[in-house]
Amino acid sequence: MQKIDLNGTWHAAQVNAGGKQTNRVKATVPGCIHTDLQAAGKIPDPYYRDNEQKLQWIGEADWQYSRTFRVPASLLQHEHVFLRCDGLDTLATLLLNGTEVGRTDNMFRIWEFDVKQLLHPGQNSIDITFESTVPYIRRKQAEFAMPGWQAPHEIAGRAYVRKEPCNYGWDWGPVLITCGIWRSIELVAFDTARLTGVGVEQDHSTPGQVILTIRPELETTRALSMQVHVSVSHLGAVVGEIHMPASEVAKISIPDPQLWWPNNLGDQPLYDVSIELLSSDNKVLDSTMRRIGLRTLVLDRHPDEWGESFQFVVNGVPFFAKGGDWIPPDTFVNAVSDAQYRDLLVSVRDANMNMLRVWGGGIYEQDVFYNLCDELGICVWQDFMFACSAYPTFDADFLQNVRAEAQDTVYRLRHHASIALWCGNNELEQGLVGPKWTDHTMSWDDYSKLFDRLLPEVTHELDPQRSYWPSSPHTPHGDRSDFNNPTMGDAHLWDVWHGRKPFEWYRTCKHRFNSEFGFQSFPEPRTVFGYTSAQDRNITSYIMEQHQRSGIGNAVIIQYMLDWFRLPTSFEMTLQLSQVLQGMAIKYAVEHWRREMPRGMGTLYWQIDDCWPVASWSSIDSLHHWKALHYMARSFYAPILISAVEDAQTGKVTIYLSNDMRQLTGGDMAWWLTNVQGDVLARGRKNAGVDPLKSTQVECVELGKYLRQYGPRQLLFWVEYSVKGKRVSSNFATFARPKHLDLVDPGINVVVTRQKDGAFGVVLTAQSPALWTWLDIAGLDATYSDNYVHLFPGRPTTISVQPAQTVTESKLVRALRVHSLIDTYQS
Repeated sequence: MQKIDLNGTWHAAQVNAGGKQTNRVKATVPGCIHTDLQAAGKIPDPYYRDNEQKLQWIGEADWQYSRTFRVPASLLQHEHVFLRCDGLDTLATLLLNGTEVGRTDNMFRIWEFDVKQLLHPGQNSIDITFESTVPYIRRKQAEFAMPGWQAPHEIAGRAYVRKEPCNYGWDWGPVLITCGIWRSIELVAFDTARLTGVGVEQDHSTPGQVILTIRPELETTRALSMQVHVSVSHLGAVVGEIHMPASEVAKISIPDPQLWWPNNLGDQPLYDVSIELLSSDNKVLDSTMRRIGLRTLVLDRHPDEWGESFQFVVNGVPFFAKGGDWIPPDTFVNAVSDAQYRDLLVSVRDANMNMLRVWGGGIYEQDVFYNLCDELGICVWQDFMFACSAYPTFDADFLQNVRAEAQDTVYRLRHHASIALWCGNNELEQGLVGPKWTDHTMSWDDYSKLFDRLLPEVTHELDPQRSYWPSSPHTPHGDRSDFNNPTMGDAHLWDVWHGRKPFEWYRTCKHRFNSEFGFQSFPEPRTVFGYTSAQDRNITSYIMEQHQRSGIGNAVIIQYMLDWFRLPTSFEMTLQLSQVLQGMAIKYAVEHWRREMPRGMGTLYWQIDDCWPVASWSSIDSLHHWKALHYMARSFYAPILISAVEDAQTGKVTIYLSNDMRQLTGGDMAWWLTNVQGDVLARGRKNAGVDPLKSTQVECVELGKYLRQYGPRQLLFWVEYSVKGKRVSSNFATFARPKHLDLVDPGINVVVTRQKDGAFGVVLTAQSPALWTWLDIAGLDATYSDNYVHLFPGRPTTISVQPAQTVTESKLVRALRVHSLIDTYQS
C-alpha cells in the first residue's frame, strides 16, 4: 500500500456568483474556513463581544479549497488509487485536475473516490467547493417544516443536513456555520487487497484467560490466496499470535489477562492487536493496529424491587456511573489540540468521574478523545448525532446516508475499551414523537425506522457485544411518552432550572439513572474579561446577554441567587457567587442519588465543557478554567463520600456513607456542631464502614436543643470520614440558607511557600469559619489543587498553586487574592 498525505497548506477563497473568487487566503487542512480567515487577519475573533453577528456572511457563502500536489509514477502502477476524505464539512463538490470526481452531503462520513484514471505523474490539482448549507435548509424547510426545538437565534431545519447540529446555534452555543476539510485527506493506492476493518470480540467465560475472536475485514480485487498474521502484545511483549488464511477467523487465548477498569475501580491496561495482510509470497499488502482493553462492559436491565434496573456492569461488577455530558470543546473543532483534549479529560479523571455522555447534537469525537478515555478509565456513552428535532426518515436517501454514517462510526470506534453504550438520539422521545406527524412531532412509525431498526441493526451487526439504547431519555415498555419514569430507564431532570423548583426538590427524585440535569453559572472573571470590554461588565449589558443563549438565563441565575445568597456587591463577585450557586445545585442532586444507590446507579450532569466563552451549565469554562462546580465534583464524586441531610424542623442530621469502590471500607466518622464564630457546641465520633458499591446510613444526630437555644442562623454542622488516619471525605450542612447565616469576618491568614515541584503552597488558616474560600491571582492564570473550600478555625488548609508563567514568590504574594462567602456582600 502506498499513500500520499494531502493535509497541510491549501488555499481557500469565497466563490461568488459567476464563479468569481474573493477573500483568498492561505488555509490549513484539517481545518475550517473561520480559523483560516482569522489566521489571515480577514476577520476578528468570532468570540469577542458581538463579533459573531458580524460574521454570519461566512456561513451563507460558498467556499473553495484548492492545492496542487505531486504524484510519483509508482503510485499509478497500483491497481487502485482512491482519494480518501475522512471528513468533509458538508455539501462538497470535488474536482481533480478539473474533472468532477464526486459530491458529498454528510460531515460524519468517510468518503472514498476511485481517481486513478484522473491522475497523472507529476503535478496535479484538487479543488473542493463547499456549498453553504443555509439555502438548502431554508428550501427544504419551506417545502416541509421539520418539527424541532430551537431558540430564536438558531436556524430551523438543521435536521435536513447531516452536519454538526450545534453549528446552527444552541442554548449555550453560537451560530457560526463552518465548512472545510475538517479531518484528514489522502491518496491511498493498493493492489490485490486491503484491510477495511477489524472486528474483535472477547470471551471471558473461562477463568484465567480471555479468548479473543479477531475478524479481519478485507476488500479484494481478485480471488488470491492470502494470509494474515495476528499478534497481541502488552507492554511491548507478545502474549499471543496466529498465522492463518485470510478467509478464517483468528482465535487467540490471552493467559493471565490484565483487566481494564473504569477510573477508581482498577487499572487501565491496554493491549495492542496487530494485523498484517500477506500475499502468497509473504509480502505485506496492508497492516493495521487496534488498541483494546480486556473487559466486559454492558448495560444491565433486570427486574428488581424498584422496577427495572439501569446500571452499567464492568467485568461482572455493577458500578455507579459518575460524570457529565460532553459537547464539542470548541465551535471550530480543528482549534482543539491533542494537548487540550488531554487537559480536559485529565480534569474529568481528576474529578473522580468514570463516564461521559458524548451528546448527540455535536460530533463523533476525534480519535484522540477516545484514546485518552481508554487510558484514563473514562467510559463513553456514545450518542449518534441526532438531537432535539424530528428527522426526515420518510426519505429513503436520507436513511441510506445515515446507515453509511453509522457504519463508518461503529467501524472506527468499536475497538475502544471506553465505549460503554450506543444511544440513538438525544431527547426525541421527550416530546418530539407522537402517533402521527404534526407541526411539533414526527410519527412513531417514522421514528422507529431509524432508532428502533436501522441503528440497532448496524450496532448489532458490527459491534454485537455492546448494548444499544434508542434515546436519552427513554423508558422501555408501555407508554414511551413516559420519558422520565422513575422505575426504569434514564431520565433528564430539569425541574430545577427550567421548572424553577428549589434545590431540595432533587431529594424527592427516585430515578434509576440521571443522564442529564444541570444549572448555569457565569465563567471565570478572567474568561469574561477576555470577551468583554470595560463598559460591558454588568450581567444585564447587551454583550453579557449576547453570551447567554438560554433566553432569560441570567435572570434565572439571579432568581436562585437571591433564594440562597445575599446580593453580591460587584460584577466579579456576581460571577464568582454564580459558580458557588451552581455547585450547590449539582451537589444537592448527586449526593442524594449516591445515597439512593443501588436503586439509582448513575448521574451525568449537564455539562462538562464549553465551545466558546458563555454563561452555561459547564463545570469547565472555554479556557479550561475549573469552575466551582468542578472542584465540588471532585468531592461529591469521590470514591468514598460522607454526606449529611439536615432537617431544621426535627433538629436532626442524618449522616450517610457511600462507597463506589470494590473493597469494604472501614474508618472513623467524626462530626461537630459549631456556632458561626467556630466555637464547638457538640461533637461525636464512631467507627463506621460501608460495603463495596453500597450506601448506608451511619448516624442520626439529634440537635434540636441547640437549634432552640441558638437558632438556625447561628449553627454550622461539619462531618468528615477518615481511613487509617487520612481524611478521605468531608462535608458541611446548615439549618438556614447561607444568606441568613450571621457570618463574621473569618480573619484568614495566608502563608506562601515555594514547593519542590516549582508550584507554590498557599497555607490558609482562619480565626472563624470561612465558607467557600477561593484563591485567584490578579493578572495571572494558574491551576489550583483545590478551591472553594471551607476553612475551620485551627485547621490549616494548603492549596498548591501552579502559575501558567514563571513568577517570583514576591510577585505571586502581591497578586494573590483570597476571598470567601462574606466578601461577596461585604467590602
